[in-house]
Amino acid sequence: MTTERFLSRRKLIAGAAQAATAFALAPSALAAETFPKMIVTRDPNCGCCGSWVTHARAAGFAVEVVEVPDVAPLKARLGVPDPLASCHTAEIGGYVVEGHVPAEAIKRLLAERPKATGLAVAGMPVGSPGMEVAGQQPDTYDVIIFSAGRQNVFARYRGLQQV
Repeated sequence: MTTERFLSRRKLIAGAAQAATAFALAPSALAAETFPKMIVTRDPNCGCCGSWVTHARAAGFAVEVVEVPDVAPLKARLGVPDPLASCHTAEIGGYVVEGHVPAEAIKRLLAERPKATGLAVAGMPVGSPGMEVAGQQPDTYDVIIFSAGRQNVFARYRGLQQV
């Protein structure tokens, strides 16, 4: 019986050591999913911008919000084409994110690191992040990757689902 207790105690101590190691390594695993800080510039009177920021934060982005009465000068300085303009502009990891771009598309952009200025969702499609409307079917919309003189479809979404 003493030998059995000794073995059980040894197993308990080994299990506790394994658990402690797992907890110690957990922050390292989370750090692998760390993204650069996102700065969102928006009009303080726009409610959907706040909802989009909530979407970005829920996806794991650290977001700083800057409120200005006119975002247009920033859009021009960052190279956002007029047809792609929306209600808020974000900067993250050297890219521009214009409008209601889904967080998953931003994560893909940061992972792939293409040569581009950024991503945009033109206008305010119903069902895009921050533009959810109860009782209405989400629109299908394009996430555009853009740079000076170039625009291509990066992804297509219906609501939050890539199609």
